[in-house]
Amino acid sequence: MPKKPSTGNNTLAGRVKRYAQVGGAIGGFAARIAGERILGRKGDRARNAQGLRMAFGGLKGPLMKVAQILSTIPEALPPEYAQELSQLQANAPHMGWPFVNRRMTAELGEGWKDKFKSFSREAVRAASLGQVHKAVAHDGPLGGERELACKLQYPDMDSVVEADLRQLKLVFAAYRRIDPAIDPTNIHAEITARLKEELDYTNEARNLALFRHMLAKEKGVHVPEVIAALSTKRLLSMTWLEGEAIKDVAGKAPQKIRDQIAVNMFRAWYVPFYKYGVIHGDPHLGNYTVRADTTINLMDFGAIRIFDPVFVKGVIDLFLALQTGDRALAVSAYEAWGFTGLSNEMIDTLNIWAAFLYAPLMEDRPRLIEETNAAAQGRETVAKVHGELRRLGGVKPPREFVLMDRAAIGLGSVFMHLQAEVNWHRLFHDTIAGFDVNVMAKAQNAALMKVGLK
Repeated sequence: MPKKPSTGNNTLAGRVKRYAQVGGAIGGFAARIAGERILGRKGDRARNAQGLRMAFGGLKGPLMKVAQILSTIPEALPPEYAQELSQLQANAPHMGWPFVNRRMTAELGEGWKDKFKSFSREAVRAASLGQVHKAVAHDGPLGGERELACKLQYPDMDSVVEADLRQLKLVFAAYRRIDPAIDPTNIHAEITARLKEELDYTNEARNLALFRHMLAKEKGVHVPEVIAALSTKRLLSMTWLEGEAIKDVAGKAPQKIRDQIAVNMFRAWYVPFYKYGVIHGDPHLGNYTVRADTTINLMDFGAIRIFDPVFVKGVIDLFLALQTGDRALAVSAYEAWGFTGLSNEMIDTLNIWAAFLYAPLMEDRPRLIEETNAAAQGRETVAKVHGELRRLGGVKPPREFVLMDRAAIGLGSVFMHLQAEVNWHRLFHDTIAGFDVNVMAKAQNAALMKVGLK
């Protein structure tokens, strides 16, 4: 009989070990900020930002992932902080074969190797929460073999995540002492919820099934299939999708190819959002590959966010409000997003950032994203918004804002990397054509029921 799957208990020993690992670096950073505050000194934000990067930079795992998320939410941190954190790259060390053998035995039982025709001893990819091994299953289409990607979670990750999230509170508390422009309470709550979801691979398997359903009619996107018999809460086995890294393709592909890849990426992210209210919140370069025919393989379904249909309507309404100058519609849109008690000045300030994000959608012509959304312009816009928010007493972004903003900024960087020249206006309008909030609500409910997420 196979052993019961590992539960990954949140142990006191595990938390203490992680606190010891990260507490010195993060605690030292927080103490310096607190000291400056108590002594009435005006801190050097550039130096403090570098200190924050160094504190995060020595870490692997969830806290590194959090740092990357924060670097793509410009309102979450001052420009100096975001710039420093954007330099971080998750590169967790591969775990060796003894670890893999123990973990696979815990998940599938003593005879786990017999369940595969082959299983790579070395990981083909290491990420923040686990590593991926390539395997071959005995069964496949028409009785043939089937290549698999097996994602195996690192040990004691519940404790690691719990400890890292507590340390993140120290960072936010330190930051709030020197800059009240953003109240990060909801940001921390959202990151907490999403990271804890990512620890449960059975939840990710349901997310994967959801995306297979939502993108079934999209010819430009491929989603792997979960192998339930070889999956547990800490092990996710899925069909292997062969492709090339987008950064390698971008460097050699002609304009037409790069443009089509961008279109496929746009639809992979925004068809689920505008048709079902679901967003893939991690457009990291490692989460998709490109096939020779320009179609993309979409992978890693841990950071998925499901939105209230009214929120999605608010996203569309804000575009229309900016396009037509309809202030009342903009207010309604922000309220649908979860913002409350907004003054006229606060609305004007939020509109500055919204206008920056929506700019590529406003012009009905093929264009590069960076014509209005280049990095320098982004930094200038963020600085202006941040300064105004601080002057106005700060704002508390809603939880829904975190992954939505991350997806928008992350995809924008991909499109810039591709140097894609696309009519974003028409692509957006084609995607939202016929939008009806009630129809979308029914479609969302049916899809979630189908895959067991509701």
